[in-house]
Amino acid sequence: MKPELSMINGHPVLRLHRVLAHPPATVWKAVTAPAELSAWFPARVEFDQTTPGAPMRFHFDGAEEPETGEILEADEPKVFAFRWNTDVIRCELLPHEQGCLLVFTHTLRGPDSDRPSAARHGAGWLICLDALQAGLEGATSEFDMALWFARAEGLVELFGLGQGQVHADERGWTIRFERDLVQSPQQVWDLLTEGGNPGIGDEPPLPATHGYGQATTVTGAEPARALSYGWAGGGQVVFELREQHPIGTRLVLTHTITDPGQRATLLAAWHTHLELLFAALHGDVRCPWPAERTEALREHYAARLD
Repeated sequence: MKPELSMINGHPVLRLHRVLAHPPATVWKAVTAPAELSAWFPARVEFDQTTPGAPMRFHFDGAEEPETGEILEADEPKVFAFRWNTDVIRCELLPHEQGCLLVFTHTLRGPDSDRPSAARHGAGWLICLDALQAGLEGATSEFDMALWFARAEGLVELFGLGQGQVHADERGWTIRFERDLVQSPQQVWDLLTEGGNPGIGDEPPLPATHGYGQATTVTGAEPARALSYGWAGGGQVVFELREQHPIGTRLVLTHTITDPGQRATLLAAWHTHLELLFAALHGDVRCPWPAERTEALREHYAARLD
């Protein structure tokens, strides 16, 4: 079963399924005993009892203070749910012919736990569930960043998180993309600018452009925060970077244009550009430019605009 992402009461809900070759009673211990939960959860978890309302503490390496939560539901051996900061985690254990079906649900409620972050969380939870499954088999499973990247990239595509939007106003149209990245704003800035700090009037750094139109000159540059440059015909491209909790960068790209005929092409070009940026941040530099991918995306956006 594929991972699922839905919206419930205004919040994104990520749902994963895992068939485990153990009865629900065995899996129940793995998800409710603090020591066993800590073996696959991304933090060391402490709580004294599984009574609803009981406090929880989540200890992360390097953090000065633990994060907090509370038990929300404990129906042995069926459902265990708890709050982690503002997010809600729910483990539902269902009998299965092979043992147990774990339905793992994460309701994203924090300021940076939102729809764009679903791929990051989903890829991380898939690796956590690998560790849970390995632990039940008496083995271990180490975190693999390359595997995380492959899964995150797949979830971005599956959930449509790479899709751009276009909005009309009195001056023309604004294309907008928002991407969740796990690297710091400085790392993203260094990749976009080739490690430099462009000045106003300079040519835009090549990694911050593409070949589907004509960039003019830099109009603004605030290292690790914002880069803007002009576009032939009177438009402007703006990259905005901000640090997000608990890690990484939220990137927002906007491109204003006056010619509606450019919309599908530029949506496709920036969609491709951000896919390449995401890959390059993980050491996967993809050359040459994937023209077939861009054309497929152009057709997709053209149909959507029609």
